Amino acid sequence: MSSAPTSPHPRPGPRSRGGAGSRTAGSPGTPDTPGVTGEAATSHATPAPRVGRRAEGAWGWLFVSPMVVILGLFLVLPTLMALWVSLLHWNGQSNPFSGQAKFVGLDNYRALLTQDGLDRTLFATSLRNNVYYVLLTVPLQTVLALALALIVNQRMLRGRSVVRTAFFFPSVTSSIAVSTIFLFLFQGSGAVNTVLSWIGVKGPNWFTDSRGVLSLVLGGLGLVDPAHPSGVLVGHTFMGLSWFEWLSGPSVAMCTIILLAVWTTSGTFMLIFLAALQDIPRELEEAAAIEGVSRLQMLRHVILPALRPVLFLVLTLGLISTWQVFDQVYVMSQGAPGNTTLTPAFLSYSSAFDDADFGQGAAIAFILLALILTMTAVQRFLLRERASRPRRNR
Repeated sequence: MSSAPTSPHPRPGPRSRGGAGSRTAGSPGTPDTPGVTGEAATSHATPAPRVGRRAEGAWGWLFVSPMVVILGLFLVLPTLMALWVSLLHWNGQSNPFSGQAKFVGLDNYRALLTQDGLDRTLFATSLRNNVYYVLLTVPLQTVLALALALIVNQRMLRGRSVVRTAFFFPSVTSSIAVSTIFLFLFQGSGAVNTVLSWIGVKGPNWFTDSRGVLSLVLGGLGLVDPAHPSGVLVGHTFMGLSWFEWLSGPSVAMCTIILLAVWTTSGTFMLIFLAALQDIPRELEEAAAIEGVSRLQMLRHVILPALRPVLFLVLTLGLISTWQVFDQVYVMSQGAPGNTTLTPAFLSYSSAFDDADFGQGAAIAFILLALILTMTAVQRFLLRERASRPRRNR
């Protein structure tokens, strides 16, 4: 009798549940794959979403690549080139990247910030003028724009479209044209002084008056002598200017430019505030009216908190534009009288194109950029949302 053939490997018996070789079920909704355990099937299924996200990212970069190239060629690359020029003594007649221009490192920045001389004095004067310009223009244009937006947002106001157009019209007018008109209005025998003479006020020669407004007010009160200041105000200096020069306030000529800026920019910011006001739910105002809240309280506790993001936008745009003021100064005064209307933007242009010192002009531009970024960060910190901390129950 022949015996049954025996195989070299024993035949495996039925798999026990939970054993080492047991088959585990995959995730719910995922069918088991024959011959592949659940863990292996899950591991093979997870890379699919990653591939999809990578493909979407690649398509996204493909679509935005034209704009990235344009910004790189016309914004990033020129900025880096200007940064290199700020480290040179370059008159603009040669190639600044060929080694013909003299490399001076940070000397242009030292001449503007630390070294005594005419360069630092002029830069400090431009900073002083621009600081007063910002401190007066930004609050005035913001308050005026918000007031105009509240007026034209009234439901019962007739002819709202006409009023909005009238308020917005100065913003779309050429700044050069408006500056030229202001030159005629504020002449010594112009329309403004003529109107002031009707009420017995003798107007100044606006664009030739270099006296500081704050020093004139203090002089009228008998606190200081604007013509011959003395004491601590003259004995201490900062960046080449005495304290009296820093604290004398904007000149009469600069106040004219401030009035021009407020008049021409408030219309644009009015539209921004108006769009934000129309997004405030009417239910909030109606609930506040039912509670007997006054208009001032509604403005303070309902409208202004809802306008916080828009207020930050308006203040940021106003801050940036006021630190970059150039065209009005170029048309109306070019820094005169006595450099009391000189601004860093115009000084950068004058140093580069009038004095043929493009290195110093570029250095002024980058210092101005640093100032704008710093003040924007400070403003963002001050206007940030302050979340209330939860109280701990003891």
